[in-house]
Amino acid sequence: MTQDLPARMLRLLSLLQTRRTWSGTELAERLGVTLRTVRRDIDRLRDLGYPVQGTTGTAGGYRLAAGTDLPPLLLDDEEAVAIAVALRTATSGVTGIEETAVRALAKLEQVLPQRLRRQVTAIQATAAPLPVPWSTGPEADPTVLATLATACRDHETVTFTYRTGKGVTGRRRAEPHALVAAAPVWYLVAYDTEHDEWRLFRIDRLTDPTPTGHRAAARELPATDAAAYVAARLAAAPARYAFHAVVPADPATVRARTHALPDRVRRVDETTSTLDLAADDPHHIAGQLLGTDLGPSHTIHGTPELAPHLERLAHRLLRAAHALNRQGHPSEECAEPGTGCEP
Repeated sequence: MTQDLPARMLRLLSLLQTRRTWSGTELAERLGVTLRTVRRDIDRLRDLGYPVQGTTGTAGGYRLAAGTDLPPLLLDDEEAVAIAVALRTATSGVTGIEETAVRALAKLEQVLPQRLRRQVTAIQATAAPLPVPWSTGPEADPTVLATLATACRDHETVTFTYRTGKGVTGRRRAEPHALVAAAPVWYLVAYDTEHDEWRLFRIDRLTDPTPTGHRAAARELPATDAAAYVAARLAAAPARYAFHAVVPADPATVRARTHALPDRVRRVDETTSTLDLAADDPHHIAGQLLGTDLGPSHTIHGTPELAPHLERLAHRLLRAAHALNRQGHPSEECAEPGTGCEP
């Protein structure tokens, strides 16, 4: 049955927002109307300020393009609640995201129906973002993220300026595949067309991304998904300090306690795993080791220069522990000199 005009217009706009391009025939079938009606409805949307572009030919169709002004967006109930929750807890490593999210949330809540407002209010009352010290770091430019996200979605080749970890800057050309947020750093997984291989790019080192207008067929990623690819590349990256140990626990337990990347933990048997850690900052390794019990000393190997850093951390923890012990037993003296409990 053909929908009335207002409902059909909303349905048409919703369809245009879910996919890059629709043919006139596809839209007519979805809406249950003729091609002529679709064309008239497209003209009505344009009159309302929605920049709907039309192309001809075998690959022709309609697409909702970017205009000079932001027109109203259509959201269903689940989408509206999901966006409100995401805005409420927006603390990812994106420059200015918290302040921007608060403004956007205020606008969204102003127009939410009462039934949805109650859901969002309930979530706000029971959940709050908590910025933690270990999640701080370089922040990504939101405009860069938006450009790259669109290129990933549309399989459109982009060029950009990239600065390597060694400070070398140059222009790159790549086919974006996905964005991965490995808190606090954002990464772009892309196929480098000049070097003919998959690459991992840090967003905070990437500037001036420019779409080329060239769309390429999606390539098969050499991993189960983008997150797995990033985890494997990070695990294989060279680092200044390395630590290896045989740990008396299963891999799942070790990963949970150390927050280690999947490829850093290997199963030996049902109760034993190997743990390989690497970082340029020794404090990162020290922090990970605090979460798990290590095995015998003869199973521990690594960079000798890491030892002094671990010793200093151990002494700090011992001093804190002895201070607490003195509070609980103020009359007791240290049983052994040189243990770190003396004032």
